[in-house]
Amino acid sequence: MSTRAFDFADVDDLYQEIILDHYRSPRNQEKLAEVDLEAQGMNPFCGDEVVIQIKLIDGLVDAVSFKGAGCSISQASASILTDAIKGKTLHEAEVLYLSFRDMMYRKSSSEEEMDELGEAGALAGVRKFPIRVKCALLAWATLSDAIGKHPKE
Repeated sequence: MSTRAFDFADVDDLYQEIILDHYRSPRNQEKLAEVDLEAQGMNPFCGDEVVIQIKLIDGLVDAVSFKGAGCSISQASASILTDAIKGKTLHEAEVLYLSFRDMMYRKSSSEEEMDELGEAGALAGVRKFPIRVKCALLAWATLSDAIGKHPKE
């Protein structure tokens, strides 16, 4: 049986592939016919923009879309977000946002935290570039703004 040392470069390459895939082929960009929640976000430092739309059915995110313009990090992050919150409650989506935000401001994350974030964990490398953290967080903060508009039951 052959063993090979774990190569962090392989993980970085995989993460880069995920980010590039979401940037080149963004998911969920169609305008929703019916919208329950919507918010717009902008990064004044670089001009990135995003609009998040959410359709709820029975308390779950049934459909979510984004429209935006900006750098590859902000647009890939928005695409990843839309895949990540489908089928979740607004509370679960907010918890995911908080986990993502926390990951972006820490130097490292546990394997469990990375598993919880799924593809969003691919953006962890962005935290090495503090000026780009706002790019990665834009869609997520906009999601939180949209959730904040939902009437509390």
